[in-house]
Amino acid sequence: MSYILNDAATFADESADGFVAAHHNLVSRVRGGVVRAAATPPGQVAVVIGGGSGHYPAFAGLVGPGIAHGAAMGNVFASPSAQHIVAVARSVASDAGVLLTYGNYAGDALNFDQAQDQLRAEGIPCQTVRVTDDICSAPNNEREKRRGIAGDLAVFRVAGWAAEQGLDLDAVAALTARANDHTRSIGVAFSGCTLPGAAEPLFAIPAGQMAVGMGIHGEPGIETVPLPSARELAELLVDRVLAERPDGLTSNADRVGVIVNGLGSVKSEELFLLYGMIASLLKSADLTIVDPEVGEYATSFEMAGLSLTIVWLDGDLEAAWRSPAYSPAYRKSTMKLNATATPSATDQATDSTTIVAASEEAAYAGRRALKAIQSIRDVIDLQADELGRLDAIAGDGDHGIGMQRGARAAAKAAAAACSAGAGAGTVLTQAGEAWGTEAGGTSGALWGLALRTVGGRIGDAEKPDVVAVAHAVEAALEAVQHAGKAQVGDKTLVDALTPFADRLSELANEGLGLVPAWTAAATAASLAADATANLLPRLGRARPHMEKSLGSPDPGAISLALAVTAVAAALDTHDTEEK
Repeated sequence: MSYILNDAATFADESADGFVAAHHNLVSRVRGGVVRAAATPPGQVAVVIGGGSGHYPAFAGLVGPGIAHGAAMGNVFASPSAQHIVAVARSVASDAGVLLTYGNYAGDALNFDQAQDQLRAEGIPCQTVRVTDDICSAPNNEREKRRGIAGDLAVFRVAGWAAEQGLDLDAVAALTARANDHTRSIGVAFSGCTLPGAAEPLFAIPAGQMAVGMGIHGEPGIETVPLPSARELAELLVDRVLAERPDGLTSNADRVGVIVNGLGSVKSEELFLLYGMIASLLKSADLTIVDPEVGEYATSFEMAGLSLTIVWLDGDLEAAWRSPAYSPAYRKSTMKLNATATPSATDQATDSTTIVAASEEAAYAGRRALKAIQSIRDVIDLQADELGRLDAIAGDGDHGIGMQRGARAAAKAAAAACSAGAGAGTVLTQAGEAWGTEAGGTSGALWGLALRTVGGRIGDAEKPDVVAVAHAVEAALEAVQHAGKAQVGDKTLVDALTPFADRLSELANEGLGLVPAWTAAATAASLAADATANLLPRLGRARPHMEKSLGSPDPGAISLALAVTAVAAALDTHDTEEK
């Protein structure tokens, strides 16, 4: 929803005024919209785009050299009037005429057509190309009825490039129409948007569902499906767009422009993740991606959604797609990067470690260590959401994700070491290296350090007994406290690790076996972790909000308790299986 406004009725105009103030060196305000700050050169066709406000950077953000000469701007989600379109077109028209190009919506078509008639009546040559890239808005045999969505960018780029080449109006219109014919898009939405001043979203999508083909104003999609994984979403988008491959392409039309467009609330990191999946699928389809665009190009306030656009390129379309442009929201340089540069020797270095197979007795201990690490991974996978919830009470909510990344990486590294016949020391050390590298954050560093310390103390020489393990855990506790500076009572993982280490050492010295000693120590850790609910944090990100955490246990202590409890069961199970 829009939090910053004075009056919903004046929102679009005031936003446009602020936009021009921010980019006064690039655009000027005229009645009905904005135009380039510099006049259109004589003999150059002027490209005028436009549509309703609320879709930035479409349309005002795309005014500048290499794209549009002017943009007619309507009210929120409403077409600009014919009079406003005419006013913008007059401001930029040259003797070469004007090309109008816009998304194919009923109000836009009505007003732009009226504007075209008026311009022609005034003696200004004018032609129109409507963008119809949305494959879900009408069948393929009725493409003229389809909507224009993020494919606007591709079509506008071609129109602007053609105009800057000095082509006449007929040629600019023909090439722009070809760009539209070669462009296909599909969009999905996860939630609706709220118009300025409105109390409720414009539309709603059930939780855990995704609308396929929904328009950027909330126009109905073609189906609602369960929310897929990123890989499944990429497959859906790619399969449906490739099924609409334009007719009449040459047999070797294997070069494509790609746009992954966010509709407002899907963040860049998510779009990049999705693009990686899309790029792999397009490569498998023997398509070469040219200068992909990943970002926000046609939005809908805070709508959670995105779209995929594919443009099949020929010689002229690729030249236009790759050409320089400079507008408030879209800039492309002609600078050439050295794509053949060779990484330095340092860059080429790897972190691979040669693992020497241990004795059979030590390898047994290695398999036991692997089972322990895998049990930690499994319990963290189950509890990641809850750990994140606990962390969000007074922190940033990333503890579950960080632990999950670390535990998964550790299990993978431990399995590789174990398969090479490593002993427990090497398995744990490799697990610690992977955990610290992949998890990041404070917990990642401390868990990595703890595992490396335990692995280093145990070594690979023989099967470690309970006393050796207890001493290794004591060393890990010391290392963690030295690095993190935490003491008992600070509401950290140390509050669970300390009683665990103490109890394990006590029972080891009494002659208890590893499994029963570890199990009892895990119980002590769990009780201590639960008791952290009564503490106020004295270290870490939770400290500035310490009162919020009172009554909730520390997520670091809880994850430590979960891990050592899972290891107790894993050790017992492993010994039974080996016997």
